[in-house]
Amino acid sequence: MTIHQNLIAGEWVGTTGSENVNPSDTNDIVGVYAQATADEVKQAIAAAKAAFPGWSRSGILERHAILKKTADEILARKQELGTLLSREEGKTLAEGIGEVTRAAQIFDFFAGETLRLAGEVLPSARPGIGVEITREPLGVIGIITPWNFPIAIPAWKIAPALCYGNTVVFKPAELVPGCSWAIVDILHRAGLPKGVLNLVMGPGSVVGQTMLDSPDIAGITFTGSTGTGKRVAAASIEHNRKFQLEMGGKNPMIVLDDADLGVAVEAAANSGFFSTGQRCTASSRLIVTEGIHDKFVNALTERMKNIQVGHALKPETHVGPVVDVRQLKQDTDYIEIGVKEGAKLAFGGERLERDTPGFYLQPALFTEATNQMRISREEIFGPVVSVIRVKDYDEALAMANDTPFGLSAGIATTSLKYATHFKRNSEAGMVMVNLPTAGVDFHVPFGGRKASSFGPREQGKYAAEFFTVVKTAYTLA
Repeated sequence: MTIHQNLIAGEWVGTTGSENVNPSDTNDIVGVYAQATADEVKQAIAAAKAAFPGWSRSGILERHAILKKTADEILARKQELGTLLSREEGKTLAEGIGEVTRAAQIFDFFAGETLRLAGEVLPSARPGIGVEITREPLGVIGIITPWNFPIAIPAWKIAPALCYGNTVVFKPAELVPGCSWAIVDILHRAGLPKGVLNLVMGPGSVVGQTMLDSPDIAGITFTGSTGTGKRVAAASIEHNRKFQLEMGGKNPMIVLDDADLGVAVEAAANSGFFSTGQRCTASSRLIVTEGIHDKFVNALTERMKNIQVGHALKPETHVGPVVDVRQLKQDTDYIEIGVKEGAKLAFGGERLERDTPGFYLQPALFTEATNQMRISREEIFGPVVSVIRVKDYDEALAMANDTPFGLSAGIATTSLKYATHFKRNSEAGMVMVNLPTAGVDFHVPFGGRKASSFGPREQGKYAAEFFTVVKTAYTLA
């Protein structure tokens, strides 16, 4: 197979590669993708540093045209790129196409933002002096992305970085290089000057570590595990580098006695099991008041019986495979842990066989769980959900907030009183009422609290907080 190479200083380089395997069919090799060496990563950082003065002072129409052209091509190729995404990550084709569409929307939004760059002109407290407040690009941005959203997360980091005049060194997750390579290729052909965007694929121990060790990277934006996020933070503090972290979640969904049962069940099934539960915003803790508990569990179990697990590209599939064998083992290990802790495995949790060899797992539902069990406190990152019975709303709210994480939280209720109280008192960065905890818009801020996030929010106009620095200038009239 042809090796998909790294992009460094405007040139495609790399002669050795790693196979990208389809989790729906391990006999299907999606492609071969280059593995960057530490020296190549250093070259990419140097190229980005050299390109920064020119790009940071480039005209807004040039940036707008490149980002808009990128958005248009991504959208025009949504079927092709959605199929690629589903092959390499395991999302269903509908989810893959939806994610590609979202990536196009993100580039289109930030194309528009290049034309809306603004500052402030204020009077000074001292007579005869004017004050200007402007935003300037940060510098070389290191971007490290996870495998679960292989085109949307790169888009929502790369697009604002370029929009605000930064240059980029981009490391995608090893498991899903295909979508990242495609998006970089589109941007490259859209007219980015050499060195403005550099792609370095390969293992974190080589590529990521070299980026962390470099004093020439002014900011790192990272999405991934909590453990790796702490390493990013420690390395960044050493270099006095700006950093942005999006990490884990153990997101609660409260179901109150007054909830619409159908709405609650559909929100819980979508939150916990769709995208194979491999979303940082997925809800794996269902906190259910005792008056509706049994009806809810029975209805959710029936709903789970109709969830079709299979090859990501088959139209009848609702839930695709787990992304790889390591994640599958993690999921099944946690299912064993839940049983040993005393929770009841009410449905699912078995390995499944399909027409093609893949990492298929039937979604699992635990009941009789407590909030102190490991399955209720640690992020599993798979289609494994626990139901916790509580007495009333007050106990449900306290339990929902009793977690080291704080990314997303939901409530199913027909009560305006409880919905309003929950929105104000939930210790999460994003709150959903009668909706799945997973599923956010591209033009509004994304992020959490506590151990889930650190630094400015991502997406929308709030992205400027990370990708720019504020300058205050005084002028004597």
